[in-house]
Amino acid sequence: MSVYIHGGLRSPIGVLNGQYKNTRPEILGAQLINELIKGHEINSVDGIFCGNAVGTGGNIGRLMGLMSNLSVSTPAVTIDMQCASALMSIEMAYTHIASGVMNSAIAGGIESSSLQPDRIYATEDDRDGLYKVAQFTPQDRSPLAMLEGAERTIHKYNITKEELYPYIIGSHQRATKALDNSFLQSYIMPFFIDGKECVDECIRPKMNEKLLSRMKPLLGKNSITNAGNACLTHDGAAFVYISNEKGPFRIHSIMPWAGNPQFSPEGALESTKAILKRTDLTMADMDVVEWNEAFAIIDALFDRAYPDYMEKYNMLGGALAYGHPYGCSGAILALHCMAALESCNGRYGLCAIAGAGGTGTALIMERM
Repeated sequence: MSVYIHGGLRSPIGVLNGQYKNTRPEILGAQLINELIKGHEINSVDGIFCGNAVGTGGNIGRLMGLMSNLSVSTPAVTIDMQCASALMSIEMAYTHIASGVMNSAIAGGIESSSLQPDRIYATEDDRDGLYKVAQFTPQDRSPLAMLEGAERTIHKYNITKEELYPYIIGSHQRATKALDNSFLQSYIMPFFIDGKECVDECIRPKMNEKLLSRMKPLLGKNSITNAGNACLTHDGAAFVYISNEKGPFRIHSIMPWAGNPQFSPEGALESTKAILKRTDLTMADMDVVEWNEAFAIIDALFDRAYPDYMEKYNMLGGALAYGHPYGCSGAILALHCMAALESCNGRYGLCAIAGAGGTGTALIMERM
């Protein structure tokens, strides 16, 4: 059975302690769902699949659903695959619809780094103490695990700090162009706080090499990872409406992946290789590629693997410019991929994202 994405919305993306510092993610998500069902004249859906990585737990997706205008009888499940949560939510919606269990679903995610709770291990737990960042691998409890994974990957591929500059600057420039030309306007929900309209807070039109050269390393004097080539932390929400009725985008294939957690940024590359192999498609068949550039090393991995296809890559800018609200970033990728396919009149689009613990998810969609 074919499964289609009919459209979707995202919120403007906020930075840590920025415009959404007092906005609970389930409230933001509920309003976005209300706008989505209104815009698509949806009376009901068979389920909600909601990604979330650093929230309060307790099935926040269901709490969000109860706050929305959807029926109280709409089941909802929260998915935690860290950065890959929202794309995995789309995978779960796809699987339920393709198997005939459901006819329609809303899938995506919500996140608030600003309201991320402090946690404490039980006294009986040998990891006793306060923590914000979960443990992702048996050997590593570092709260800087993702930054350290990026640093290891940079050194594995012998990449210099200066080699990353063009990817960072280019991302901000393309995002600025997309903003100025309203390429994403139909996919962004207007949201106001105290009468002020929210915006994508992190885009820097004047990002340049001089500014990047001044940024201090985050992992010690000789490290390369810094605030320019690594994403900050963010808040946002993004969802798509999926059903078995024919729509503008068909989900051609979608799949999870897992590998070495010590080099977690490789998840985008390896999940891409896996889905292309599964579908017998090649990068030449893709008109648009959206990878979640949580780190600029991810851009470098694409460039080294597919140097002839950089013009297809993150055409509207990437997460280094827009931001990376962990639990909803996969849905943001899907929305940006849809917008880019429309702008270039393309057929196939590929989205891929790496996640903590050495995971990843990839999606290929076909514009009808």
